[in-house]
Amino acid sequence: METLLNDFSPGLFAITTILLLALIALMVKFAWKPILNSLEERESGIENALAAAENARKEMQNLQADNEKLIKEARAERDAMMKEARVIRDKMIADAKEDAKEVTAGLIEKAQASIEHEKQSALAEIKKNVAELSIGIAESVLKKELSSKKDQLELVEGLLKDVTLN
Repeated sequence: METLLNDFSPGLFAITTILLLALIALMVKFAWKPILNSLEERESGIENALAAAENARKEMQNLQADNEKLIKEARAERDAMMKEARVIRDKMIADAKEDAKEVTAGLIEKAQASIEHEKQSALAEIKKNVAELSIGIAESVLKKELSSKKDQLELVEGLLKDVTLN
């Protein structure tokens, strides 16, 4: 320690102090403000980046909420469309059944009318055959000369036995 005190030079100390103070003054004058400005810019940039990140996070949450809302709306719309489709399907089936009933009723009615017509035709044919048979019997009776009424009755009864009606 003694050597340090012996080597101490007050002039060198004064010059070093003046140089140090001049260097500090120059630093304060020229470098301190730009350094502080760059630090403040960096700090504000970091704050802006954090704010932007927070805004992005909030925006992302809003988008997710909107997406969930859209998904719910789409599901509700899909369910409504499915319900409407089921109603339309059921209505179409009911209409088809009703149409089938109407067509069936029409066919049954036509069949009954046809049966009635055939029945009337058959009855007319039977009446015609009975009339022709009656005329034939009458012709036979008239053609044959019979001497008595008894012979005429026997002839008619004989002809009637030959003819059987179903």
